[in-house]
Amino acid sequence: MSADAMPVDLIGRDVQDLLGRARGDGQFSGAAWAVGTSAGVQRSGEVGTFARDEHRPIGPDALFDLASVTKPIVGLALLRLVDRGALDLDATVGEVLEDWPEGPMAHADLRSLLTHTSGAPGPTPLWREHEGRAALLQALAELEFTASGSWRYSSMGFIVLGLVAERVAGMSLDQLVAREITEPFGMTSTGYGPVPADRAVATEDCPWRGHVVRGEVHDENAVVLGGIAGHAGLFGTAGDLGLLGAGLLRGDLFTPGMDRAMRGADDGRPLGWWPRAQCTYLGDHFGPKAFGHTGFTGTSLVIDPDADRWFVLLTNRVHPSREPRGFDVVRTAFHETAGGAAP
Repeated sequence: MSADAMPVDLIGRDVQDLLGRARGDGQFSGAAWAVGTSAGVQRSGEVGTFARDEHRPIGPDALFDLASVTKPIVGLALLRLVDRGALDLDATVGEVLEDWPEGPMAHADLRSLLTHTSGAPGPTPLWREHEGRAALLQALAELEFTASGSWRYSSMGFIVLGLVAERVAGMSLDQLVAREITEPFGMTSTGYGPVPADRAVATEDCPWRGHVVRGEVHDENAVVLGGIAGHAGLFGTAGDLGLLGAGLLRGDLFTPGMDRAMRGADDGRPLGWWPRAQCTYLGDHFGPKAFGHTGFTGTSLVIDPDADRWFVLLTNRVHPSREPRGFDVVRTAFHETAGGAAP
């Protein structure tokens, strides 16, 4: 077949056009995306530059601050420990962390923290009043909970889940995530920062730090905790997250029972992920068993088991500032466009 006769990838073209327009509207300076199945990547692309004041275009190796997409990855590492019998999901934080201060968090069980049903509070700027790690963790232990049982997104619970995973594994969280997730899946570009600035996509011109954040974690609570935390801190590429998505669709990580539980097949509550009902950025093309997670910096990973498909979108929508510019509309349009085609 001649080059002139090669079929045009209409979906890929439409996604590139969508993200190009969004960049032109000031939503971000750069974006990387990928879509695939359990067999691997189908299509992918990049748009834009590493920062607004740069002309160097990003490529497949550009590193994005994954923000809260860190949470499900840490959750997967913790579930690997559970799958081996080293940890019980019904254990409470206080039972695992025997030196954890008394308070509401000590009585939360790990399952409810993973499913965002513990009543733990959502994102809380503890960094504003607590400059050191010990002081921030003490304040975290004292946070008030609402009634448990209903879904309430909580960054705070995942900070503690990271500490639980470290304690049980006997190693730091960055080492555990590498051993359990990134190394098995060949995610060679994914890990905790700091990362080389020349590969990192810029995030916010941060008033607190007095400079444009680049190669260091954007989340301020994570900064106070040292950059390695259960709720934020990972950097990665769209291709790496695609490797994870494909592996999860194949069921490569867990025993069958744990794999079903992770996906939420037993009770509709995936472990470490947002359930389909909370993924409001997904359109009608996604099945009822789809699950995913977003990140504050403009990132997301979605898995749709019924369709055997995964979707990755990475941007720096907080560059140069975090003020709302309508990025939710872009995220929804991306999934509608990329999810509208059969594999």
